[in-house]
Amino acid sequence: MKIAVTGGAGFIASHVADAYIKEGHRVHIIDNLSTGNAENINPNAVFHNIDICDKSLHKLFEVEKFDLVSHYAAQMNVRVSVSDPIFDATTNILGTLNILEAAKDTGVKKIVFASSGGTVYGEQDYFPADEEHPTRPCSPYGISKVAVEKYLFYYDRVYGLKNCIFRYGNVYGRRQNPHGEAGVVAIFIDKMMNHEQPVINGDGLITRDYIYIDDVVAANILALKPEVTGTYNVTTGVETDVNTIFRNLKELMHSECQEYHGEAKAGEQRRSVCSYKKIHDAFGFTPKFSFFEGMKQTVADALNCKK
Repeated sequence: MKIAVTGGAGFIASHVADAYIKEGHRVHIIDNLSTGNAENINPNAVFHNIDICDKSLHKLFEVEKFDLVSHYAAQMNVRVSVSDPIFDATTNILGTLNILEAAKDTGVKKIVFASSGGTVYGEQDYFPADEEHPTRPCSPYGISKVAVEKYLFYYDRVYGLKNCIFRYGNVYGRRQNPHGEAGVVAIFIDKMMNHEQPVINGDGLITRDYIYIDDVVAANILALKPEVTGTYNVTTGVETDVNTIFRNLKELMHSECQEYHGEAKAGEQRRSVCSYKKIHDAFGFTPKFSFFEGMKQTVADALNCKK
């Protein structure tokens, strides 16, 4: 199969591209390297330095005739989306429409889309949230994810362009960038490795559903099957608070840093946890890594990279 992976120089998508190549597929990575890292690009992939908003994308699709598009390229900083919602929508909505137009005109059979369980549901009515939970995103970033999901429904219904939408929990693991709006696991590991003080925002009791990168990759391999279509949470169904993350990392890294609490971030969602029952019941997906096991592997990878 010939697969285009947008954002393939980024954290999650680079792992997905690696797995597709390992499975024997021909992979093309589309990334403008604005936030991605060229070192993440698999040497066996064909790389195209193109912005997803660029009109040249259509020509690329015409030439290559992709079978499937795994779409990860995005403006992914929630705070940037709040400060500049036009930029966020330009990249996340208009950029995706550029991909969908090229896909439906050139015979692409399926789109796999990286959505966000942590942002599309907003403040939850019940825990864990399943896919039937109302979507009430509290940021332009979350709104853009819901908008793309609706466009995917439209392109399927009108043009027959199939889709698989994965609403991820908070993904963590090797290659995650500790700078910018990164995951707290990557930030804390980086701080502790460099003997700097991690800062826990507020009381540290904010919870998220953390899922290890290898489990996310497994879901993406599953998505290559034609019958895997629809919307699914790719999560663990387990809440973990920031204090627990700090204490586990401190133990794993033998760090002497203290548990320091700073000011809480205004407007931050208090709890987020999602059920993966739908994808489990339909296709047998179950995350294999507990949070502690994934954390232990992430720390080992980070320490090996530093040597």
